[in-house]
Amino acid sequence: MKITKDTIIADVLKFNADLAPFFLEIGMHCLGCPSATSETIGEACEVHGADCEMLLDKINDFLDEEEN
Repeated sequence: MKITKDTIIADVLKFNADLAPFFLEIGMHCLGCPSATSETIGEACEVHGADCEMLLDKINDFLDEEEN
């Protein structure tokens, strides 16, 4: 699965719960809140003032390493 700025946070966590720390480390502590079920990574980064591209790089690098 390739994670993009348009991917819903809840879908990411359903796909791989080990990705939660990446969100927590940039201040997204409300991963279980109702917003996470419909909010995209891009929207959440905008609200939290986080660098979306940096987060996506970290997440996708982690997933690439897991595949290998």
